[in-house]
Amino acid sequence: MSAERDLDDDKAADIKPPMSYSDYLHLDKILDAQKPLSTARDELLFIIQHQTSELWMMLAIAEIRSAKAAIAEDRLRPAFKMLTRVARIFEQLNSAWDVLRTMTPSEYSTFRDALGQSSGFQSWQYRSIEFLAGNRNLSMLKPHSDKPEITARLEDILAEPSLYDEALRLLARQGFDIGADAARTSWRERREPDDRVQAAWKAVYADPDRHWALYELAEKLIDFEDYFRRWRFNHVTTVERIIGLKRGTGGTSGVSYLRKMLDVELFPELWRVRTDM
Repeated sequence: MSAERDLDDDKAADIKPPMSYSDYLHLDKILDAQKPLSTARDELLFIIQHQTSELWMMLAIAEIRSAKAAIAEDRLRPAFKMLTRVARIFEQLNSAWDVLRTMTPSEYSTFRDALGQSSGFQSWQYRSIEFLAGNRNLSMLKPHSDKPEITARLEDILAEPSLYDEALRLLARQGFDIGADAARTSWRERREPDDRVQAAWKAVYADPDRHWALYELAEKLIDFEDYFRRWRFNHVTTVERIIGLKRGTGGTSGVSYLRKMLDVELFPELWRVRTDM
């Protein structure tokens, strides 16, 4: 009887309670991650908007990495799906600004001082997306210089071809003359637009039936950057609406800095080729 009882006890120990919705999503951690530093009611909105944006950016990073790898392996159909998802993620991120814009300047001022020097300018995930896409502005490493582990992550991204670099390497594999980009081995520095790359994309657009995969890839990249630009524009207008021309909490010039970012192109030749058509 003792042996049977021990066996029953062992079986009972192996039985796990069924996984719940809350367990699977770790909601106890997620819903306990909002820690307002003031008594202002609107600070909760501010925190949730930025936390959910960081979650969407985490997914965008994973999808861009996967798309980059797929293009490098000439697996374009999966890459198209991934890039479509990235564009839709940024559509979701754009919608988040609509909620934040319900906050007025007077409401923001009730907790702005509690933010100290923290700023979206310090988002390393946003910086990762820019670096992964191809905007390799090395001065943007400075906001993360106090966090070696984050700097190391960003440097790892800079050591590899960007999403756009992989698209250009694909052009070269397909027989297009893309000039110096075909022989690049150092990826860390920002590349400059090249007339031969623009001419290659022009040839793709001039005969889409012949170059359909490259044509579709080009449009997927444009779609991604289109939503990304809208996100930047909505960021500018939201900040201008809520804080006006005040300096940003992270030490930037605020709206004037964000306006400059509107001129940055991730895939420059893909936009400029449109003037040649």
